[in-house]
Amino acid sequence: MSSLEDTLPKLDVLYMTRVQKERFFNEEEYLRLKDVYILDEEKLKLADKDMPVLHPLPRVDEISLDVDDDSRAAYFDQVQNGKYIRMALIMALLGITDPVTGRKVLDTHSL
Repeated sequence: MSSLEDTLPKLDVLYMTRVQKERFFNEEEYLRLKDVYILDEEKLKLADKDMPVLHPLPRVDEISLDVDDDSRAAYFDQVQNGKYIRMALIMALLGITDPVTGRKVLDTHSL
């Protein structure tokens, strides 16, 4: 896509990442594009009222801080949920019993 503004109204979900300097063959091309895809509160007004915004974090400047207060900013929840998924995977791989349920995360005997 060449315009965030033209694309936002068409999206169900927006997964933001930064324009990655290391992916360009020359600095001029990177400098030309690095500020084109920045999401701010004004651009977010173009999006659907329930379109979640995701991001792997940490961010550089691809999402303005004013977006953080928008109810569609789901990246902090995304990070929190990812922490629990990683904990469950580690417990499953190590065969650790869940201290709350008393069961193993992947107990193949109960399947």
